[in-house]
Parts: sequence; structure tokens; C-alpha cells
Amino acid sequence: ISLLVGDEESVKENFWLLDVNYEVKNNKPEVWIWGINDRAERILIIDRNFTAYFYLTVGKEEKPEEVVKRIMMIKEDRLQYITKLEPTKRKLFGKTLHVIKVYCQDPNLISKYSRALSKVKGVKKSLEDDIRYSMRYLIDNDVTPCAWYEVEVENMDQKVNVQVDKVYVAVSTPKRIERDEIPELKILGFSMICYSQKGTPRPERNPVIMLAVATNGGEDKLFAAENYDDKALFENFLEFVKSFDPDIIVGFGTNKVDWQYLSTRSKKLGIKFDVDRAGTEPHTSLYGHISITGRANIDVLDFADEFPDIKVKTLENMADYLRVMRLAERTLVEEIDFPDYWDNPDNRPTLVRFAEENTRSIMGIFNAISDFAIQLSQLVGLPLDQIGRAAVGFRVEWYLIRNAYKLGELIPERRQRPYIPYAGGVVLEPKPGIHEEVAVLDFKSMYPNVMIEQNISPDTYIPPTEPKPPEGVNVAPEVKHTFRKEPSGFYKRVLSDLIGARDEIRGRLRILDPQSVQYRVLDARQKAVKVLTNASYGYAGWIGARWYIKPVAEATTAWGRKIIRDTISLAEKMRLEVIYSDTDSIFIRYEPKKIEQFSKIIEDQLGLEIKPDKIYTRVLFTEAKKRYCGLLLNGQLDIVGLEVVRGDWAGVAKDVQERILELVLKERTPDEAVKFVHRFIRDMRETRTPYRDLIIWKTLTKPVEKYAVRAPHVEAAKLLKKEGWDLAVGEKVGYVITAGSGKLYVRAKPHILASYDEIDIEYYVTNQVIPAAARILFIFNIKEEELLPPKSPRTLFDFMNNG
Repeated sequence: ISLLVGDEESVKENFWLLDVNYEVKNNKPEVWIWGINDRAERILIIDRNFTAYFYLTVGKEEKPEEVVKRIMMIKEDRLQYITKLEPTKRKLFGKTLHVIKVYCQDPNLISKYSRALSKVKGVKKSLEDDIRYSMRYLIDNDVTPCAWYEVEVENMDQKVNVQVDKVYVAVSTPKRIERDEIPELKILGFSMICYSQKGTPRPERNPVIMLAVATNGGEDKLFAAENYDDKALFENFLEFVKSFDPDIIVGFGTNKVDWQYLSTRSKKLGIKFDVDRAGTEPHTSLYGHISITGRANIDVLDFADEFPDIKVKTLENMADYLRVMRLAERTLVEEIDFPDYWDNPDNRPTLVRFAEENTRSIMGIFNAISDFAIQLSQLVGLPLDQIGRAAVGFRVEWYLIRNAYKLGELIPERRQRPYIPYAGGVVLEPKPGIHEEVAVLDFKSMYPNVMIEQNISPDTYIPPTEPKPPEGVNVAPEVKHTFRKEPSGFYKRVLSDLIGARDEIRGRLRILDPQSVQYRVLDARQKAVKVLTNASYGYAGWIGARWYIKPVAEATTAWGRKIIRDTISLAEKMRLEVIYSDTDSIFIRYEPKKIEQFSKIIEDQLGLEIKPDKIYTRVLFTEAKKRYCGLLLNGQLDIVGLEVVRGDWAGVAKDVQERILELVLKERTPDEAVKFVHRFIRDMRETRTPYRDLIIWKTLTKPVEKYAVRAPHVEAAKLLKKEGWDLAVGEKVGYVITAGSGKLYVRAKPHILASYDEIDIEYYVTNQVIPAAARILFIFNIKEEELLPPKSPRTLFDFMNNG
């Protein structure tokens, strides 16, 4: 929509910030802020008042004013868009430095200018030259996406080709308004099906045969190709997007595949793939996410890592886990079978149903995660379309960057470093067997609290070569790293704010109706704060971190180990039986009154809060660390580390193990468990097991051709590539083991290229089902050979007993 309006007096506009980007015209930048105002109008606010900048650090022996003069000598020749050079002081890792703040009119020239100025005599290095202009604007003005703001604006006095209700020019910077509600967003979900008779579809040659679309307004649409001609499909889809005008577009795996495919395919068809609000096409941006200007593109697959229990990250598994659409109810069609279903008119309705269920699942998943995503975006400061795509380390880092600005701390450069391992938390050897009435006592945010208590921070670390300060130091046990006690470090201040904010939110939640919108929003916010707080320790030890200092992470775990050992010692003095310990929790015999006393003693003596996180009616420990299963008070199984919850075992192993755990923990019948295994194996031998449950999934950690070892999943991947399928690093390969002779990798075959009659059932019996069952049943002195059923009953009594 082209808008042309005349000059008017400035007005105040309240709006919810959806997206932000920037444009540079004639070397002059504009920040474009896309929002929804409190009259439900879609608006664009253009701010031309912010100047980009970066810093130059100056050597100790140099005077900043002299360095400025040297820069001025070359400025007129090659640096004409530098508008100001300001000598000032900033802190870096807690040490005050002389710096020059360099203002630059064109943010796209900052990288070039910083390289040039880094060579000027007296300049040590350039910092903050890699902060994107639109993010710099948000940081410096304390603006975050997904929040409400008030801004003074004037109507635009020229044409702007954008799809919004109003375009404004900002007179002031946006100021935060405290409002919890989220506006009525327009959300569109879609899923795509392509046609390829062999291998991975290629947009240059293979059509899109279906686009299933749904909106949160209840409208469902299916755009289908006319046989193999998809031109009308694209035209109708683009018209629908423009007509509905979504704020958010949702898909599954769309950042990796769909958007690129649709964009390339539309070019092949001679159609402009115009789905945004600014007349541009989708483009790859930060962290590999696809940016759709003026809208938020959300790929729900990016949030799959928030659910570690989902081992194979498929759409149907994610929808099943979140109870959006149960797996047993799904219509499932393998990608390799799409052409057969499309070519056969009798099968097309099944493919349509599959596509529509995909889109319904996508919309359901987004509905389940949207509050969390919105609150995380607001907290961290990354736009909604980036927050899921950004790794946990980057989320923490952007939060730190925003706080660094407020505290006058420079943002360190990002550097490549080799990984150097360090000792982690305490994990006790478990006591194998079944234990009755067990409580898991969990320290509340142990590592963040340790960092606060001991003032552990990159800016408080004192290297061994430096003298100890008069205010005193905290010395880490075992590793002996030292940290100044005063003043409070960067991490201490940031983490204290996060923990305080979560406590304040939880206090508000206690007085709200759990069914209210405000409760839902605040609960999502406290979860976002918790995720960020607990990830802060991991960031400290991440080699990609800007604020990385290895002793910070090493000292934190050292104090953590001491706390756990002291806790175990105190428990034993109180005659509380300690059964197991893992990092920041201990498992003890559940004695409610004693545990209440114990928690108070821990808080008094160690200054940390510990309380029961889970209570198990009974818990089963195997012989290995981090592998156990507990029966919760509500009757659910809580499974950790066993084959049931691991992604690299076939479904048959998981199914048999989960049922055995139910029998021995709920019904306490190991003998029945043995009979169950016998029946299960007989069903397998009679091919009554679903084919899907025989697939083994394994992740490719490097390109197929880089593997020196001939592993089954690698050989399966090679077969897929030979058949024309693309495989990227990080993808899971599903394979089955077929009958025949030779090594296992010779008999591995991609599940989509194999059939049931090729399967080596005895491999699955011997190497999947029996080991998974034996891992549990060895506790009852049941041997592996006892789990194999006799091939046929010898007598009528045997037959009756085995039934």
C-alpha cells in the first residue's frame, strides 16, 4: 500500500514492537520499527535520529587526543562519513581504558572504517564494530521486541511502499509502557509438499504440489498444483498471504528448507515471491534465520531443543509430545512416497490429509510455545524471529550486552579458541536396585548463586601474576582461582537482577488466577528468566563467549563440588541415607520432617536454598551414572538416560524397556516382565511389530565423505546420497538392519529404501530388545538367555505358561 500524507503536528502513538530492521539511503540510515498500535492498526515508525558508532582502544603510552589528531589527518581522504571522534573512558573486563568513540553516518561502512583505523599508530584494537545497527539502536535506547512503547511521531511526508495502515517518522525515541497483554496477532501457518520421483526435490525442476495453510482466525486453505504445474498455486498462495496480512508466519523446518525452496521456485516460474510488508523477498539473516521484513517468521523446529525428551525432532514427534496431535492419530506419509500418492488419484486424499494435519500440528505447537517465545524475546532483546534460532549462548550474550551498555562495560570481541576441558559437577556412583520413598533435593539455581555469592565474574578474576587487592579475595577450592570480593562483578549484578526478577514474578503469580491472561503471560516470563539464569553458567564455559575466561567456569564448578560434598556430609550426620547425587541435586530417603530440618540447616550453613524437586514412590538405579527411572507420586515414570529416552535406539528397545519399567516399578512383577519380553519377541518374529519401531536414528556429525569409520548410519547416508537425497551435518539418518551376512554397516539400509521383508528380526531381538530389557532385569538376577522365548512350546503346560 503506497501512502501519501501531508505535514501534520506530532502525535503520541502507543504500540507493541513486532519487528525491526534498518535501511541506508544515500549513506543515511533509518531504523524501521514495525508494530501494532492499541487501535489494532499495523504501523511502521521510521527513526532517522540515531548515529552508529564503534570504539578504538588506545595504548597505555598514548594520549587519546594525539590519536584523534592522527585520525583526522586521514579522515578527509578516506573516512568522509565519520561525523565525530570522542575521547572517553570505558571498562573492559573491569579495567578502565582510554578509548575513542567513533561516530559513523553510514553503519554499512563501519567494518571497513574499523579495519582502516585499527592500523593508525596508537590504536590497539577496534571494539563493537560488529554490532548490527538495528540492534545497537535497541540496546542504546533500552528497547526490546514484544513490549509496549510510547513514541512521539509525525505522519510521513513521502511515499513508502509498505503494507501497513500508517507510516510515521519518529520525533522521539520509544519509551517503555508497562503493559502485560499481547495484542491480537494475526498468525498464519503453512506446510509444503514437493514432487520428486527420485531424491531430494530441487526447486529448479521439481514443483510444489501442495501448500496447506491455516490461520488463527480459523481459516484453512489447501493450494494444490494442477497436476505438475504449480504456477497458479504460487499466485493463489501469495494473494492469500497479502489478503490475510499475517504478523507471524509459522512453519516447521522452514528456515532450512521451505523459504529457500519457495523463493527459488517462484523465480523459476517468473513470479516475484513477495510475502513481506516491504516489497522485498525473504532473505537469510542472523543465525541463519530467514527474515521476512515487517513480519516475524517462526520456525517451530528451532524450539525443539527446549524439549530434550524429544530425541528425534520430527514434526509428528513434537506434536505428540506437546499433546497437539497424538502419533497414533496421525496420517503419516514418507517423503519418498509423495510421488506415488500424487500420481494415484485414489491416494491423493491421504496426501491432502497428511498436509493439512502437518499444518494443524504446526499451529498447535506454536500455540503451546508462543508465550514463552514472546517473553524470551522481550527479556533477551532479540527479535521474535531470531530468538528461537539463536543458540542458548547467544541468548545469554545478548542479555549481557544490553547490561554491559548500562554499566559502561565495553563488549569484548569474539575470538576463536581451542576447547580445553575442565572438571564438572559431582556425580556419585548409584546404588543399583530399587529404592523405596526417595526425594530428589535440588539446589535453587546453584551455579548462578555460587557466582553471586563468590563474586565470580570475568571482571573480578585476578590472574596469579597480579597482586591481591586490599578489599580481599575469594579463593576457589581445588583450582585455587581468585576473585576480588569488591566491588560487585558484572555477572553478580546481572544474575542478581535475574533471580530477583523471577522471585518478584513468582510472588505476583501466587495472587493471580491461574486461568487469567496475566497469569499465563507472567508464568511464561518467569520460565524465560529461569532458562536464561540457568544458562549463564554454561555461557561462562562456552569457548565462543565474548566474556570467556576459563577460570570463571572452572571455579564455579569447583565451588559447586564443594557444596555437594558438604551437603552429603551434613545429610549423613543427620542419618539421612544418600542414595545418589548428580551435579546440583541429591537423592535421599524421603523422611519429610528430617528433610525440612535438613533444608533449613543447608540454608543457614551454606547460604543456599535446597528443597524437594521430585518425590519418587520408588526409583530404580542401574549400575551406570545418570541412568535411572523413578515412579512419581502421580503414577508417571520419570526416565533419565535409559534407552527409552535415547535417540540412537530403535523403537522396539524403547517400547520393551518402558513396559518392563512399568511392571517392576508399578506392579512389582519382574516375572511378568520376563513373560512380557517373551511375548514381545514372539510378536516381532511373527512380523506384528510396526515397521516404524525398527528404525534406528543417528545424527551426522560431519559430511558423509569425511567419515573414516564405516558406521551403519554413514553407509545408509551414502546410499541416500547415491539415490539423490541431500544430507546436511546435524541431520538424523534413519536406517534399518537387513538380513544377510557381513558386517553390520554392510547390512544397514535407509528406512525409506527398505521394506519389512528385508529386515533381520533376529538382529533386533539380540542387539536391541534383549540388552534394553537386561539393563533393568539384571537387578533381579535375570540373565539375558532367560529373556529369549523357546522357539516353540514343548508341552501343553509350556504353551499355557508362555501365553
